[in-house]
Amino acid sequence: MNIFELYLDKIKSVIVDLNKNNHLEIPESFNGINAEIPPPKFDCDISTNVAMVLSKINKTSPLQLAEKLALEIKNNDSEIETISVAKPGFINIKFKPSFWSNFIKDITDNADNFGINEKEKKNNYLVEFVSANPTGPLHVGHCRGAILGDVISNVLIFNKHKVTKEYYVNDYGNQIINFTKSVYFRIREVHFKETFPEDNPDLYPGDYLIDFAKNIISNNSNLNFDNFDEISDKLTTLSIEQALLLIKNNLKSLGIKHDNFVSEKSIVLNNEVESVIDFLEKNNFIYKGKIKAPAGEDNKDWVEREQLLFKSTDFGDDKDRALQKSDGTWTYFASDVAYHKNKVDRNFDYLINILGADHAGYIKRITSSVEALSGKKDTLICKISQLVKLIKDNKPFKMSKRKGDYITVDDLIEEVGKDATRFIMLNRSSDVELDFDFDAVKEKSKDNPLYYVQYCYARISSVFRHIDEDVNSKIELNDFNFEYSNDEIKILKKLSEWPKCIDAASTKLEPHRIPVYLYDLASEFHSYWNLGKQFPEKRFINDQKIVSPDKLIFLKAISNVIKTGMDIVGVDTPNQM
Repeated sequence: MNIFELYLDKIKSVIVDLNKNNHLEIPESFNGINAEIPPPKFDCDISTNVAMVLSKINKTSPLQLAEKLALEIKNNDSEIETISVAKPGFINIKFKPSFWSNFIKDITDNADNFGINEKEKKNNYLVEFVSANPTGPLHVGHCRGAILGDVISNVLIFNKHKVTKEYYVNDYGNQIINFTKSVYFRIREVHFKETFPEDNPDLYPGDYLIDFAKNIISNNSNLNFDNFDEISDKLTTLSIEQALLLIKNNLKSLGIKHDNFVSEKSIVLNNEVESVIDFLEKNNFIYKGKIKAPAGEDNKDWVEREQLLFKSTDFGDDKDRALQKSDGTWTYFASDVAYHKNKVDRNFDYLINILGADHAGYIKRITSSVEALSGKKDTLICKISQLVKLIKDNKPFKMSKRKGDYITVDDLIEEVGKDATRFIMLNRSSDVELDFDFDAVKEKSKDNPLYYVQYCYARISSVFRHIDEDVNSKIELNDFNFEYSNDEIKILKKLSEWPKCIDAASTKLEPHRIPVYLYDLASEFHSYWNLGKQFPEKRFINDQKIVSPDKLIFLKAISNVIKTGMDIVGVDTPNQM
């Protein structure tokens, strides 16, 4: 039950009836009319702005219209206890206690579907995330985007959308040549006891390459490692296999599994770049021209030359973009356009790209290309995952992938665990930087959001254990005629916000709303639990060691939402802590 949608429909029904009887003018569209959570200072459950939206067309003040509509709304609903008007024209509704009994029955009877927006059109999404270069293990710089992409996917799946999780493997170009050479020199080091050329700035010196080298040697006894050029193609394939195996294990330790891994090399070798260039040319989206120096470049050193350019400015970009280098080879952007044509041709409703902070400047050009390829605006949605600052012992950790002294995903998980990594990485909006404090996430206090939410679930589980019941078992009750106190209704009101949380997380692709909501719900619950120390009637287990039906179903409703939310975030809900 989404009580806000329920009452929005009721309010619309009232104003439509008034219009039919010529008592009210209504617009063609009801856009802008809402039923929302009222500010805490008002003693009510739902607030609507309907009078303010309709006042202009009815040529009356919002307050006067609100008084008129409030009376009609109350007369049409037996579950409303009081209704009042507040400046500048809000109508505030307070429900009878029986409303909350019906609410808790509904959400426990439909626990699996509570929060899902059944009215929303269901779409087919392709979510591309991580897509780190296959040159080594994932580090913390990839971690936040990986979790963001995974939980966006989980939210959409929960809301009944179809989702494909994809990883684009950048296995083509100079970086892969340098990576393969790095593996080759490690093989020479292991096999022939030669010194690895640490002074070569183009190489990847990380020790993980020693493991790659050993695995390749042991599994390819017939391969001759005397000459790099003779085995470079085979060695590239083997090296990328090793890197992807490591990356997939890193992702697995984070609780992430992709549906597809798409190779850039396969895109190039299948002539998909040439194909997309032909497509753009036929549609008059490319031309030969010159571009000015990039922002920040010294104009004196910049040589303007004729290049093959995509008309990115036709689609809102600040300049046209090069598709071909001076030596005739394709730019990275060209192969990326080809990959996105590959995506578009698979007929998804929406494409979602999770990008690192260093790729923010790339958004305009790639969204422009997708608009040209699809013929539709907003087909591609890009979400930026901002930087993570690791803090331990009040000191920052620094990372450098090329030097090999960065903090890996596995290092982080070994230090704080998968659950803390996922929950804390998601606990702030992805478009702001995040401080990840190793010490803080290990605290067993309210200051550790993960602990506080898990402790809420564990406390509820302890009550069920007391009566030899499993917290996940279905509760069968014949009578839901309960009288909940104001303290309990406060928590029920928080539960009623769950569908709004899911809807915002899904439509706005902002999954951080879920851990924030869960923390708020847990805070409300812990406050109520602590009241039992002072007021015996607030205790869940009474003096006769019995849990009353109203308390049991109350706890069940809270635990259901906590469990659902934590499953979406991808973290455990332990029964004991």
